[in-house]
Amino acid sequence: MSVELQPEAEISAVAKPDSLDKADAVSVASNWKLVWWRFRKHRLAMVSGVVLILIATIAAFPGFFSTQAPHESDSKGSFMPPQGIHFWDDGPAFFVNATKGARNPRTLRMEWVLDEGETIPLRLFGRGYEWKALGLFPTRLHLVAVANPDTDKPIHLLGTDRLGRDQWSRLVHGTQVSLSIGLLAVFLSTVIGIALGGISGYFGGLADMVIQRVVELLQSIPPIPIWLALSAALPRSWSVTTTYLAITGILALITWTSLAREVRGRFLALREEDFVVAAKLSGCSQMRIVFRHMVPTMNSHIIAAVTLAIPVMIINETFLSFLGLGLRPPAISWGVLLQEAQNLQSVALAPWLLLPGLAVIITVLALNILGDGLRDAADPYH
Repeated sequence: MSVELQPEAEISAVAKPDSLDKADAVSVASNWKLVWWRFRKHRLAMVSGVVLILIATIAAFPGFFSTQAPHESDSKGSFMPPQGIHFWDDGPAFFVNATKGARNPRTLRMEWVLDEGETIPLRLFGRGYEWKALGLFPTRLHLVAVANPDTDKPIHLLGTDRLGRDQWSRLVHGTQVSLSIGLLAVFLSTVIGIALGGISGYFGGLADMVIQRVVELLQSIPPIPIWLALSAALPRSWSVTTTYLAITGILALITWTSLAREVRGRFLALREEDFVVAAKLSGCSQMRIVFRHMVPTMNSHIIAAVTLAIPVMIINETFLSFLGLGLRPPAISWGVLLQEAQNLQSVALAPWLLLPGLAVIITVLALNILGDGLRDAADPYH
């Protein structure tokens, strides 16, 4: 009985399962690719990422998504109800119902209702008030606009406030301010935390002792009274831009301590590693060793920490502005918008004034879920 022997190459090609191909791909994949593969399995984090991309797009081009000039007021149109968009009326349509109001003879207050018999046609990518894209290029293009730009009937998708200002337009412009404060404050605190934490962990000695005592001092002070005191000390005569930068600096200077501690602990473990010693022996400068060789080993952790820190900054800014200690009118942020809902009378007359709080909840929740997904994906032991 003869047995026909197959060549070894053919046997290996037949016996090699797909799992080995995947294992080989994992073994040669970069760290960033491994993080991305793990992150894609977190479906909720992927959905949160899409939501945040949409919010970031609105923040980048608020004029395109708004329907009215955010500071334009109309004393006769205060507390107008939201005008919901209709997509069907005996066939495909795109319109909102007009509003009509009458003054109550007993309370002397204007009472608004939607007029089902009168419609205002809309169109996508229509022309409206002039705004500047990225603050440079003037344009009149808007995502949703009245079909007839010459009409004198404005639309208010989320109603108006007590001064007759369009709530939807102010909400999208407030998104830009609140989100940018969170990003800028986190960027500053990250730079400070990495720089001081890296110096403390790498050099040690007197620098480590001084930096750690400063960290302990800042962490021992309750943050809320410090924020309130520093924000209350800002002069009322300052411009909107100056106040914006001051609030950003206050938030950044108080929140860098946690990241500095984490970076210091990591550097203490890394400074005796072989690749750091090799960099020293090859003549690299100390700054190059820190920022070119040691910091990149923490990139995934830093990204996760930054993602989780942004919602904290947004909440802090909203909290300070709501109390009147942060940004002040004519600045527009989520906290400034929520000032309109500080009394029960306004909430009872116009519950849609609470919608900026819903925007805060959605953004913070999405950032936290995204941060959790990035943290799990960046964990090499997960």
